[in-house]
Amino acid sequence: MPRGGAHFSSEELARALSHYDIGVIHQVKPLSAGSRRVPKVVVTSEKGKFVLKRRPKGKDNLGWVVFAHSVQAHLANKNFPVVSLIATRDERDTILNLDNHIYEFFKFIKGVRYDGSPETTTQAGQQLARFHNCLTDFALRSEPLRVSFHDSSTVRRHLKTLGAGKKVRPDKQLQTTAEALLSLYNDSSIRVNKLGYKSWRQQVVHGDWHPGNMLFTSRKFAAVLDFDAVKVAPPVTDLANGMLQFSIVSGKPNPADWPDYFDQAKLVQFLNGYRELARLDKSELNSLVDLMVETMIAEAVLPVVATGFFGDFTGLDFLKMIRRKADWLSKNRKRLTEAVSL
Repeated sequence: MPRGGAHFSSEELARALSHYDIGVIHQVKPLSAGSRRVPKVVVTSEKGKFVLKRRPKGKDNLGWVVFAHSVQAHLANKNFPVVSLIATRDERDTILNLDNHIYEFFKFIKGVRYDGSPETTTQAGQQLARFHNCLTDFALRSEPLRVSFHDSSTVRRHLKTLGAGKKVRPDKQLQTTAEALLSLYNDSSIRVNKLGYKSWRQQVVHGDWHPGNMLFTSRKFAAVLDFDAVKVAPPVTDLANGMLQFSIVSGKPNPADWPDYFDQAKLVQFLNGYRELARLDKSELNSLVDLMVETMIAEAVLPVVATGFFGDFTGLDFLKMIRRKADWLSKNRKRLTEAVSL
């Protein structure tokens, strides 16, 4: 089922870009990377190359963007590689608010995507640890978003909705799959809680540390992108999500053809890179596989409930694949935990 994404009108582009001092514009090209809900364009002008992005609307979106920009400024002051935000000409603010839409303007960074090599996998883990270390002294000026994929009533509610005919077509396979995912999710949540999750230190985390959100040059980490999911949570949740994103095995158009297993070598490479710069205690190490199960299920179910799809995949096909992979992680928990604890 084809579905179009958000885009800029020519009038909207002209109005937004008029707020920036970038000289004569030579070219504007769409940038298809990332969420379809977030239109982006690459702007080439006499003063350089930039990216314009419109944030999706949401509850307290302005407060969230202010928080995200303060995090990026803090990281930049620590010389952590983030893309540079460009301030408007008149307001001198990195947030442009027009007609209840929020725009961001960045310097364009030339680089290549993650290539799957051991070197870049290890660097991705190292840079996540460095990201966390840079933010340990970040001063919270207001109560930030404290939403986590762990032990989430929202995730449970959505899993119960699937197959019940409330937002998606009733389907016995979908209902069976959702029930199995809920059981796996609950089992992992309980185990993580027993390891002491509520007592673990919380701080600002990235929330979406995956290969598509970083750039490399000559196999060297160049920049982290996309702060749309930044929040406050235990750093180990960021680590588990990163381990999931860098070790999941897909590679084929149909999710039904994706294998159950994960790439254990990449999983360990990413974790070892992280542990070079950050300390984990035994309880946190023992929680990682279950947190991977939780974040994988949470990330899959939310868009399926909202749209019936995950990207270009039908919801049922994608969730059946997620169930297989969650089962594999659960069945191999002991072995994987021993491997990451070395």
